[in-house]
Amino acid sequence: MTTSSKPDIHLGAFPLDVGHHIAAWRHPDVPADGGSSLDFYRRLAQTAERGKLDMIFFGDQMAAQYPDDETVGRTSRVTRLEPTALLSALAAATTRLGLVGTVSTSYFEPFHVARKFATLDRLSEGRSGWNVVTSFNDREAQNFNQGEVRTHAERYERAHEFVDVVQALWDSWEDDAFLRDKASGLFFDPAKLHVLDHRGKYFSARGPLNIPRSPQGQPVIVQAGSSEDGRGFAAERAEVVFTAQPSLAAARGFYADVKARAERAGRDPGHVKIMPGAMTFIGASEAEAREKYEQLQSLIDPEVGWIVLRRHLGIDVSGLDPDAPFPDLPLTPDFPSRQKLLIEMALSEKLTVRQFYERVVGARGHLLAIGTAAQVADQFEAWVDGGGADGFNLMLPWLPAALDDVVDLLVPELRRRGRFRHEYQGSTLRSHLGLPVPSNRHVQSSAQPVAQA
Repeated sequence: MTTSSKPDIHLGAFPLDVGHHIAAWRHPDVPADGGSSLDFYRRLAQTAERGKLDMIFFGDQMAAQYPDDETVGRTSRVTRLEPTALLSALAAATTRLGLVGTVSTSYFEPFHVARKFATLDRLSEGRSGWNVVTSFNDREAQNFNQGEVRTHAERYERAHEFVDVVQALWDSWEDDAFLRDKASGLFFDPAKLHVLDHRGKYFSARGPLNIPRSPQGQPVIVQAGSSEDGRGFAAERAEVVFTAQPSLAAARGFYADVKARAERAGRDPGHVKIMPGAMTFIGASEAEAREKYEQLQSLIDPEVGWIVLRRHLGIDVSGLDPDAPFPDLPLTPDFPSRQKLLIEMALSEKLTVRQFYERVVGARGHLLAIGTAAQVADQFEAWVDGGGADGFNLMLPWLPAALDDVVDLLVPELRRRGRFRHEYQGSTLRSHLGLPVPSNRHVQSSAQPVAQA
């Protein structure tokens, strides 16, 4: 337990393939096939647990990540393991680490998703979390018998109903419904079973869910999205919010807005943990950390780099003069929140097109922290104490070394400052995050215990 009067800084490990940096697979110390290897991910999960991190977090896309990946042949982003299956395997390799996976509300049914995460939560004894996303990639739609994605507003309207149904299914059984009394022959108490029988605009689901209620009440709801609809969804639904914020000023605005919306929605803002993405390069000296960064930057293939930029900006700027100031471009309907964030970053920092390219292809608009463990800890403390974050989802640039640097260098520095746990104080993801255990909606309860983080 820490001794500082300031709150602990929450940390999640967010592996992507063999690293979030687009050139990670080319790094000489990286196993290029690691993204398809259980042994590789098992090591990452066990390292994260050794560091007492809150969770390991897996994103997902059900198509090649960038539109031209299938023909370019110069990026590892064409393959990705299905996250809930991977997390189930990692549940057996860990005992305390939170396990968060992404599943889209666009191409599944609520019963399917409720069952996936209820199973993961049972197998891990209360460590699962669902990252709720609404898919916007036409390639994904084409893989699921649909020609194109739904409109932005419809995706979020559908997602609200989807989460309603999932959470209601998670409450199908009261906590003490299963008697398993061999003498009486009564396996469960029928009075403590609740059939949903949902009939809505987008979904019908009778229920009940055929899995007992979660050891932590319900799996944790995580959400990633910074648009107007995304912020509203986060305030009403999310318990952890993953966001892209390139500066403390931008992070403060997002943090204050979402917390205020949560309060207006009748929620305790402290129960909405905001964890921006952060890409870290940590060294024994600042020069060593910057050398690590420059090494990966030098491995970016320009053909791939422009694809990455177009994917996250939504506009092709490869024809602009690389040494000219980045222009104030009009927003398009496909990527409004990310476009706005990136363009504002370029204009406020007076970046050239070349500088913008280098920045976005590397960290994609997220916080880029380069320096010693003390310097990165300074930056993290400034964001948390300055009202910009409750913690960070660490977008590890190359693996496994970047995670080793976090656990072996950054975590001890945060502990020295009294800002990070020495041991887990509980066994569930909710306990790591200091989140309340939700009461079953069918049971009157005056208390919502919050486990100590």
